[in-house]
Amino acid sequence: MSHPRSVIVATGSFLPPVMVPNEAFLGHEFHDVDGSRIAKSNRQILEQFEAITGIRERLYASDELVTSDMAVAAARDALDSSGIDPETLDAVIVAHNFGDVRPGTHVPDLVPAIAARVKAKLRIATPRTVAYDVLFGCPGWILGVTQANAMIRVGDAKRVMVVGAETLSRVSDPHDRDTLIYADGAGAVVLEACEEGRDVGILSHTARSDTLTHGSMLSMGSSYNRQAAFCKSLFLKMEGRKLYKYAVKTVAGAMKECLEKAGLPVASVSKILLHQANGKMDEAILRAFYAEYGIAEPPPGILPMTISWLGNSSVATIPTMLDLIAKGKLNGHVQRSGDVFLFASVGAGMNINAFVYRFP
Repeated sequence: MSHPRSVIVATGSFLPPVMVPNEAFLGHEFHDVDGSRIAKSNRQILEQFEAITGIRERLYASDELVTSDMAVAAARDALDSSGIDPETLDAVIVAHNFGDVRPGTHVPDLVPAIAARVKAKLRIATPRTVAYDVLFGCPGWILGVTQANAMIRVGDAKRVMVVGAETLSRVSDPHDRDTLIYADGAGAVVLEACEEGRDVGILSHTARSDTLTHGSMLSMGSSYNRQAAFCKSLFLKMEGRKLYKYAVKTVAGAMKECLEKAGLPVASVSKILLHQANGKMDEAILRAFYAEYGIAEPPPGILPMTISWLGNSSVATIPTMLDLIAKGKLNGHVQRSGDVFLFASVGAGMNINAFVYRFP
């Protein structure tokens, strides 16, 4: 018995309206883990930050927007650009991690599910459209895609929307240098069953969770400024150096495993879409991946990057980047029929996942 393939028939994204350059943080008061004021000037902190991450600016949601609003905007973009009737969706899966955090609260709002809110805001009336959330760190959108693929492969669904949306700017500590990394945004795809039997769509996927030894590298903690009025609130905290080493060591192996499961040679890969968390880290992962095949220099142009101007929007980074490429909005990058894209992400958990996709 042959199973249908899952193909992407629509993409969409929402880029938040507030652009925040690095210079906007010149007046911030940065503290270290022990609560002490960082001795370096903010100018030095920002220069070092940009040199390491490649981030010059990032996008924030405006005060009237929450995560579900951005998710709906990305979903509508995908539906409008493809002409798909939302009532024909068998499922709406939304990947996020903090729900609808409102400005100034730092409090996650997760009930009802963000997917339920998205379905309601899209005015989908049929109860047949199942709506649920995925909380899996930054790799959540990829996990949502692989779950949608499983539903389609076994015949439980013919058309599924997967959205990644987040407002990391509202859960980051303004007194922690890592707040410079985080951004907001949303991206969406619609996957559909392809009955033609062609070797297209999602060809393979892989995932791993290193919770026992690496689960605390991303967690929630108090502000580094012990005197801040909101010091008892919880903010996203990261052990950056440990995470960097972990990612470079493990992500490349997961990517290779995924490509091998697809039965494809590394030369067949047209683009690699990595989670945009740190420019230098992504480049190191890319080199480690090609080193697995004895290749010293990765092919030029194979790694699209948006982090310099979009920052790290968690689950939204990869679907946003895919939409920009699909619609010809990312300079120097195109997507053609027959192209093979390798998608991979790493994040809180610690979780890693990947999938290989061939465009029809």
